[in-house]
Amino acid sequence: SWTQELGLGIELIHMLLDLAQIFKILNLCAGKIEHHPRFIESTYDILQLCGLPFLKKKTSDEVTYAEDTANSIALLGDLMKIQSSELRIQICKCIVDFYHSEPPKKHIPGYQQASSSYKIKMAEVGGLAKTMVWSMTLLENQLAEKLWVLKVLQHLSTSEVNCASMMKAEAAREICAHLNDPDPSGQLLFRSAEILWNLLEKSSKEEIIQQLSNLECLLALKEVFKNLFMRSFSHYDRQLRNDILVITTIIAQNPGAPMIEAGFTKDLILFATFNEVKSQNPLVKGLKLSNFYEDFELKKLLFNVIVILCKDLPTVQLLIDGKVVLALFTYVKKPEKHKIIEWSLAQHEELQLHAIATLSSVAPLLIEDYMSCQGNARVLAFLQWCKSEDPFFSHGNSFHGSGGRGNKFAQMRYSLRLLRAMVSTEDETVNTDLCENGAIQQLTGKKQHNKIISEVGKEWSVYLFISKIQEIILNKSLKQEIFGTEGVDIILHVMKTDPKKLQSGLGYNVLLFSTLDSIWCCILGCYSSEDYFLEKEGIFLLLDILSLSQKKFCNLILGIMVEFCDNPKTAAHVNAWRGKKDQTAASLLIKLWRKEEKELGVKRDKNGKIIDTKKPLFTSFQEEQKIMPLPANCPSVAVMDVAENIRAKIYAVLGKLDFENLPGLSAEDFVTLCIIHRYLDFKIGEIWNEIYEEIKLEKLRPVTTDKKSLEAITTGSENIGKMVVSLQSEMIESQARQDVQNEQKVYAKIQATHKQRELANKSWENFLARTSNAKTLKKAKRLQEKAIEASRHSERPQNAIFHQTDIKGLNTTVPSGPVVTVESTPVRFLGGPLADTDIALKRLPVRGGALQRVKAVKTTDEPKKSVPT
Repeated sequence: SWTQELGLGIELIHMLLDLAQIFKILNLCAGKIEHHPRFIESTYDILQLCGLPFLKKKTSDEVTYAEDTANSIALLGDLMKIQSSELRIQICKCIVDFYHSEPPKKHIPGYQQASSSYKIKMAEVGGLAKTMVWSMTLLENQLAEKLWVLKVLQHLSTSEVNCASMMKAEAAREICAHLNDPDPSGQLLFRSAEILWNLLEKSSKEEIIQQLSNLECLLALKEVFKNLFMRSFSHYDRQLRNDILVITTIIAQNPGAPMIEAGFTKDLILFATFNEVKSQNPLVKGLKLSNFYEDFELKKLLFNVIVILCKDLPTVQLLIDGKVVLALFTYVKKPEKHKIIEWSLAQHEELQLHAIATLSSVAPLLIEDYMSCQGNARVLAFLQWCKSEDPFFSHGNSFHGSGGRGNKFAQMRYSLRLLRAMVSTEDETVNTDLCENGAIQQLTGKKQHNKIISEVGKEWSVYLFISKIQEIILNKSLKQEIFGTEGVDIILHVMKTDPKKLQSGLGYNVLLFSTLDSIWCCILGCYSSEDYFLEKEGIFLLLDILSLSQKKFCNLILGIMVEFCDNPKTAAHVNAWRGKKDQTAASLLIKLWRKEEKELGVKRDKNGKIIDTKKPLFTSFQEEQKIMPLPANCPSVAVMDVAENIRAKIYAVLGKLDFENLPGLSAEDFVTLCIIHRYLDFKIGEIWNEIYEEIKLEKLRPVTTDKKSLEAITTGSENIGKMVVSLQSEMIESQARQDVQNEQKVYAKIQATHKQRELANKSWENFLARTSNAKTLKKAKRLQEKAIEASRHSERPQNAIFHQTDIKGLNTTVPSGPVVTVESTPVRFLGGPLADTDIALKRLPVRGGALQRVKAVKTTDEPKKSVPT
């Protein structure tokens, strides 16, 4: 009966319909193996067929029998408990066949093959990966079965679902702990490494790192890496070594990983520096890296792991013992000609940039080593070479060499980053040494600076580094005189940046912030730098940026303006500035005040007048915030308001400019200026009001004298508010009257213009009438003659000479104008405008006389010099 039943199973094992029943038979056979070994052969035969594709009658069978199929495939993992090496290997082969399925040898009519990925999906649903991980604990000393299980897990780990199941079964810990098990074939290490890679990529990276962050796993990784590092002769071994190092680097990111306790950190530091710092350690004695790509990648990975390890402070001492800073500084120098090196030029350049980038992370932690290696001098010398004219063709490879092909930009950029990292430590020794080595002169010198910009092209990033270095050095060393005029020129150059670039997202806004910070520490307080800044119209540039009305810059710029106004020369520059539409600095500041109050929700009427004289400066936040009793050392809301907006700074700047002599203000500006002028009085009254309210809340009863003083102060503050309101009302009324007067003047001007236009039109009409109507002309002539006669004396004085005012014979209809003659052509040849008139026959008392008629003209009779008429 068993034989017949098994035969039936062998025929129908492919059918999804009977799959559950067949696997029950398989399970029964497996259960009898322990007492009846003859069932091994039948079980083995059924397992062989499990690797073939399943068959279905209908398309929907895959969904209909999905649960039965998943449970059946999951049973394969449970069968790994059978104490039979032959069956275990066959189970593994069967599962591997899921990923390399072969078509059935013969076609069964009425059935079709299930999809190729159906078994893989059912294995995911049934949780086969988890049971296969658990089965590894049964195979401690059975290498063949273990390699097959690893092969199965290698295939299963290509799925995210399976990786999640394997992670829950702690596959990473189990696999990593046995990396160093003996294996002549080398498959164990290769397959284990790939499974770990898949787990890190396709499941929770943090959880996998946590599973690997134990002493057992790290000791196994250490031994494997050490063996591969010392005995990697083939391309395959070197690749595997690098993969193990990458996995180690990922684990090292976990601060809780016992890297130091396992001795792995010390070995990694040794391997990273043995080529630059000679060591007598037997692990590296006689060892040498080649210029193969895998060894080159190894060197970069070792630099990278140092950056990861240095984040753990206990590693610092190991870095000191390993002379890491000295090893990295061997790359911070210009290329030496005719020197044989193990790396190609492109590889050496990439390692050089990587080493400098690594120094930026390591050197700030090892300041003593950095100074003992004369780090500042070396970096500045290297930076000087970057700016020199020495020919150098860079390849610009890798992430660090971005933008540096054919130039020294990448080297310059990372050198500046290293300097910035060192000065950011704010160590006085480092900063002093930098100043003594001429860092500021080298960075701010006009010639040097122009060279940097011409080399780089992306000038904003270099400016950012330079300005930050200058800021930190000068802020701590207090050597502002070193900054000099050339340093001021750089700041002025940055401040002239096109405003459109500030919103481009390329970092110009960060650059401008850093530059403004540099003004605080590099210029303010140094009189020579302040005067030079003013001379070069630095205040104008500050006000130009302020006029952009970008809130992120306003607070900082106003703070600088407050400090600069202590210089007596500043006021003239501020008052001389003119913005768009001839706007003055005072008008700009008052405009910013109004904008700030609008954002703060301060109550003002439509003309800008104070509404509440008791609380003239109250913001909407202060209105919402209830007054609460506070300790003496805690600032109240009114005090915090001074620091949280720009009104106090605007008051300070305008106060230093003298409130009474501010040019270019409108009536609206004057109304606002009344409030600004009394800002301090209002703020003092506001604080005293808070004190009074807190006393009431605490139910304290001040003595009579104190109570009267408090009431007098609050009343006085309110009276000041009323006085300001009265002054504002007068200004508004005065402006209204002035507007009316100006309007009347405009109307009068318009009226005069219209009247003049009417007179001109009337005069033109009269003129046309005289020219087109003879009677009108005669009438005008009579009126003219009558007016002339009326203007004469009735009695002629004796001996008076009478001049005839009319010219007879004129053919004009308008009064004649002055007689003009032109000397360009002798008038005796051409005659003249009066040649046909009676006046030509008379002798006038004019030099040359009147023009005469001539009948013929002879050019030969022309005199040598014409006589003017």
